[in-house]
Amino acid sequence: MENLNLKLIFRFLGITAILNGFFMWLTIPFSLYFEEKAVLGILTSGIITIFIGLILFFFNKPDNKNLQKKEGYLIVTLGWVTLTITGMLPYLMTGSIPSITDALFETISGYSTTGSSILTDIESMPKGILFWRSATHWIGGMGIIVLTIAILPLLGIGGMQLFMAEAPGPSADKLHPRITDTAKRLWLIYVGLTLIEFLLLKVAGMTWFDAINHAMATVSTGGFSTKNTSVAYWNNAPLIQYIILFFMFIAGANFVLVYFALKGKIKKVIESEEFRYYFFGTLLITSIISIAILFFKDPALVTTIEHPEVLGHTESTIRHTLFSVISVITTTGFVSADFTTWSFFVTAIFFALFFSGGSAGSTSGGVKVVRHIVMLKNSFLEFKKALHPNAIIPVRYDGKAVQQTIVFNIISFFILYMFIFIIGSVVLAMMGLDFQSAIGACASSLGNIGPAIGSVSPVDNFSHLSSSAKVFCSFLMLIGRLELFTVLILFTPFFWKKN
Repeated sequence: MENLNLKLIFRFLGITAILNGFFMWLTIPFSLYFEEKAVLGILTSGIITIFIGLILFFFNKPDNKNLQKKEGYLIVTLGWVTLTITGMLPYLMTGSIPSITDALFETISGYSTTGSSILTDIESMPKGILFWRSATHWIGGMGIIVLTIAILPLLGIGGMQLFMAEAPGPSADKLHPRITDTAKRLWLIYVGLTLIEFLLLKVAGMTWFDAINHAMATVSTGGFSTKNTSVAYWNNAPLIQYIILFFMFIAGANFVLVYFALKGKIKKVIESEEFRYYFFGTLLITSIISIAILFFKDPALVTTIEHPEVLGHTESTIRHTLFSVISVITTTGFVSADFTTWSFFVTAIFFALFFSGGSAGSTSGGVKVVRHIVMLKNSFLEFKKALHPNAIIPVRYDGKAVQQTIVFNIISFFILYMFIFIIGSVVLAMMGLDFQSAIGACASSLGNIGPAIGSVSPVDNFSHLSSSAKVFCSFLMLIGRLELFTVLILFTPFFWKKN
């Protein structure tokens, strides 16, 4: 503990709380516009949050502003804890979610961009609270930590260690030599995509309020909707669903590639091995499921969500299938149909997709496509090494040799991920969930997906879980969002030893 720069850590947490408080105040105009009583609770929540932040900031002036890796890991994890604790206040102080356990679950589901919910009647919630709910997605999507990196130089603090701890995926590609400029560019793309989708959804027929909420939830790959039936509410408006699935796909791609595409460097996008797997894998899985539905299922099968449609119709089949596949792969969690009713075969495919994830450097959760690529290539190389034991054959990715330490890190991540999934499923089963619901809730929470299988299917939610199960799922969502090591390293004894 003595070698940790605690003042620097608390000062950063203060900045995080202050920013979170100002984000809360952005919801006040919505409450005023809709003439809601919730405005006082939101205003008070913002005041409390900013006050806490100011105390942490002004009473912790560090003598040494040099940020080390240990401080980086602590700041990222404690930063998300700070976001969660303060982010619960609008729910609690407006009485929208009076239970602390439920408020914790909904808040961390928002910041982790999981999209699981305990709300049974979303449409009855105050509009200001619904906007705050979507805002937690938007804040957590790229990570408020990255946002704060952009202003750290003003405090004389470098931010590379934080970006490496926060950036999704096994590597943090940089758009610019200076990490601060990288953070600014990432957020510029993030804001730009949100605004474009908002305008397109508005033109396509959504109300301005629904459009802004769904734009924030899409670009962040979060999945909170303003409707009880999620995006299935617009099953009779295919254009809206096509817009959302397009932006879900973009949000699940590496933001560095999005930057290159916007700069006109399409060749870099096409040459990306991960993007090719991501793109063609999505098309292949969609084709398999669509064929299974169209040719091996009763054409009278309909969805079990509001505004039912005949899935035997080719366009609606492909649309719902593509929407659901992209929603699960990118861990967004929007729902246009209940894929668990299509067939056991299709349900099994979707459950397997729970362990895929989007691209590294995206806002999606999960294992990430690049990790699967490296692990598969390494596995195939083992066959070659069995025949040629003395040969040195490196794993190659994007035409370059991957360092063995990175390969080991990826394999360790996957083993740890599956170990946590197995243990987590057993724990949830001990807490009263049946087998299917336990593995579904665990995979969904750890992968930040949202809808799952069993009693937490796309047409259900997590409200029926016990308090202990909700808290446990909240923990899974946190470690999943921060990619395991960032949080779990804090529980190792050598982390706390002096250097």
